Amino acid sequence: MIVFRLLLLEVLKSQLAVFTVLIVVFISRELVSILADASEGKIVASILFQLIGLNIPKLATMILPMSFFLGVLLAFGRMYADSEMVVLRATGVSEWYVTRVTLLLALVMAGIAAWLTLFLNPHSKEKELQMLEQAQADTNVHALIEGRFRKSNDGSSVIFVEKISKRGNKLTNVFVAQMPENWSAQERGSIVRASTGVFAEKDTDSINLELHDGERYEGSPTEADYERITFERYIVDARSQVTERKRRKLDAAPTIDLLGSDDPDEIAELHWRLAIPLSLPILALLAVPLSSVNPRQGAFGRLLPAILMYLGYYVLLMAGRKALQSEAIPASAGLWWVHAIGVMAGVSLIVNGRETGARIKALVWSFK
Repeated sequence: MIVFRLLLLEVLKSQLAVFTVLIVVFISRELVSILADASEGKIVASILFQLIGLNIPKLATMILPMSFFLGVLLAFGRMYADSEMVVLRATGVSEWYVTRVTLLLALVMAGIAAWLTLFLNPHSKEKELQMLEQAQADTNVHALIEGRFRKSNDGSSVIFVEKISKRGNKLTNVFVAQMPENWSAQERGSIVRASTGVFAEKDTDSINLELHDGERYEGSPTEADYERITFERYIVDARSQVTERKRRKLDAAPTIDLLGSDDPDEIAELHWRLAIPLSLPILALLAVPLSSVNPRQGAFGRLLPAILMYLGYYVLLMAGRKALQSEAIPASAGLWWVHAIGVMAGVSLIVNGRETGARIKALVWSFK
């Protein structure tokens, strides 16, 4: 039991360190992307941290297999380099025992990954899409930026505000251009300029932009019959909150909806979701023999070939996913063939190991 706890704690400590570093890097990258969208007025700043939070499950799913694989390599590699594994061997701890402990931890991680990829990720993605659609439909003052033109999502209008009050409820020097889809005598565009303006919520479905002391010009570029109207108060329908429900991305579809589907994209998405948890036990089979190093090599002696093998496995998974989407391989094959290659590679490494390999070979020869 002491050895069991020792091995688990060593792997968990290394995995946690790798996971923490990678999640910080990926979140920082996501933050930069979201901040860029916010600076361009594509999303409102008030949902910034909510979007980051909704992206964390997706990032954790990507990082979990990698952090587990590297955690095993670093933990056991250090133990081999410090001759701790030699001491454990002398006390009767076999390489197969180390493999079994690692597989047990891999199954726990696979359960966490399954919960993330099959349930939490689609739910978070759906919430994120709903939030983004609402934010894109919302062209109120929170989405406006001083000194910048903001185009509506349908391209029918452009709003420019020179100055916005600190409270965000009063606008100064407002410019609004409304353009029809087809310019004609019946479909005329308009340009409105006002000294001040405020946003007023009319009801739960719309917000009005109320402009004061300005002019409105209406006409068509092909005609010379422009009309000019001066006003003290003018109201523009600034937003419609009734958002059209777009076709959800596949990664937001509930897993249960993908079961039994005949659509190639949905079949590929289902197999990809299953591949993440299934990869963890396979990575355990690969990592344990690859972590075996001589003390002279150091803890990182076989890190490079291990990473190359990891990348090769995931490149095959991505290639298999593309093949499923394009129907280059039958749906029944799925990504099972990639997992089979991974299992065979792991078993081959174990068989070629010094202790476990000799036992397996002896067992095979005993049946002949």
